Amino acid sequence: MEAGWARMNDLIIIQASQGLCAYVLDNVKDSRSRGVVVGHDHRHHSDKWAKLTAAVFIDNGVPVYFHSGLVHTPLVPFTVKAKKAACGVMITASHNPKQDNGYKIIEPHDKGISASILAHQEPRPLNLEGLLASHLLREFDDSEYLQYISSLCHYRSLNEQTSLKFVNTSMHGVSDSPMSKAFPLFGLPKYIHVEAQQQPDPEFPTVKFPNPEEKGALDLAIATANEAGADYILAQDPDSDRFAAAEKGPDGKWIQFTGDQLGTLFASACLDKYRASGKPLAKLAMVASTVSSKMIEAMARSEGFRFAECLTGFKYIGNTALSLVQEGYEVPFGYEEAIGFMFGSELRDKDGVAASVMFAELAVTLQKAGKTASTHLKELYERYGYFQTSNSYFICTEQATINAIFARLRNYDGQATPGGTPHYPSTIAGLEVTRVCDLTVGYDSGNPPSYKPTLPLSSGHMIQFRAENKADGTKITLTTRHVPRSPHHRRAIKYYLEGSGQDTTAVGELLHKVVKELSDVWMEADKNGLGRP
Repeated sequence: MEAGWARMNDLIIIQASQGLCAYVLDNVKDSRSRGVVVGHDHRHHSDKWAKLTAAVFIDNGVPVYFHSGLVHTPLVPFTVKAKKAACGVMITASHNPKQDNGYKIIEPHDKGISASILAHQEPRPLNLEGLLASHLLREFDDSEYLQYISSLCHYRSLNEQTSLKFVNTSMHGVSDSPMSKAFPLFGLPKYIHVEAQQQPDPEFPTVKFPNPEEKGALDLAIATANEAGADYILAQDPDSDRFAAAEKGPDGKWIQFTGDQLGTLFASACLDKYRASGKPLAKLAMVASTVSSKMIEAMARSEGFRFAECLTGFKYIGNTALSLVQEGYEVPFGYEEAIGFMFGSELRDKDGVAASVMFAELAVTLQKAGKTASTHLKELYERYGYFQTSNSYFICTEQATINAIFARLRNYDGQATPGGTPHYPSTIAGLEVTRVCDLTVGYDSGNPPSYKPTLPLSSGHMIQFRAENKADGTKITLTTRHVPRSPHHRRAIKYYLEGSGQDTTAVGELLHKVVKELSDVWMEADKNGLGRP
């Protein structure tokens, strides 16, 4: 939020909106009658920038569905679909630090929009004072969205009888308002607030990074839950499109679930509901990003439903779900490991509110069966195999070094020829590499005869390795990834690592060995001056 071309400021908002408006008018049928949706969160300048965005469209004769108050991000894509709008804009920086803000476009036409923005740089004068009086300004509320939330509930009578106690933290964001409406729709008991984090506050005074996944982010929630004698903690990130949860263990310690563990729990619940409906499992499908756990893949293989993976991001997850629906499948669930979860057919995007009430209802049904979320997860491991993740990253300030590291992985033995088949590492931590999918150069060793990936290519470096100990069936999936970002973002090589097998101790030890070989041998971390978080 500073002056400059690579910063958020009034001029950038106006230019982005002018370009987006021109693109929508040129490329989206009936956009002048369908209108657009604009919403904003509580961050610094969000309200003004949402009004500037709305003013640009109204100045061009395009109606705007505008929420005069704070909204959580999922409400914007939901309203785009409900109103059949041409596109949507949400002013938010999600779970970024307090100094950040962002302009999120709900419509996947990235390159065309970018070109249109560059072609419409001269700012036109806008009348913000007359905005609210414009006949083109149409307010929208959350009534239809809450009907969608209500439709997700399956066990209201059971929810009404539960003795479970839930603590909820909004992480100084905007989720408390929709959460306080969603809980009664499910018949759930009123949750306990983390009072210091309940109200929207753009300063985020109690957390350095307002992300439920960050170490220490749930400390206040845990303290509140201990004092209240609560069973579970629910958390949404500041714009409430992501969800995290924790359970109080029998020893009094708190178990914080990873995104992949939550995805597994949700997938199991969706499978049980679908099976109970009597519909054929062959028509059920679920979606996850390619860097997420392969446990749902194992579930699908065992139970007979369809599993599909796609690139990271909910524009890919949502569109994959829509493609599966066109093929005749029902897709009640999709997720990515970064605590993003999608439910039902009305909103093909992640939603922290929906995830929160779905998790709470799952906890209630498990309690009725004498279980908890963590004990049920252990049962799923016993049924489908144990899966454990170890995700992190290496810090690197030089793009040339990053490029050299990935080039070396593609010519690991030095025998690859320009334009020929890449030569990747053949082993890691004593395991045989059984498949390599490189979404940068477009190579998949597991897809002969073309050896072309089924997934679209990545904008940066992205290589996924699968390796296996064929003697005991222990497996790992390792994805190394770097996405080029603007100069003020810290450069990093991310890795997403998952091990699976029947012996939990052996899997944990294996992951440690893989990370060490990845660092010392594949990445040559010391030689290349790579940092660790």
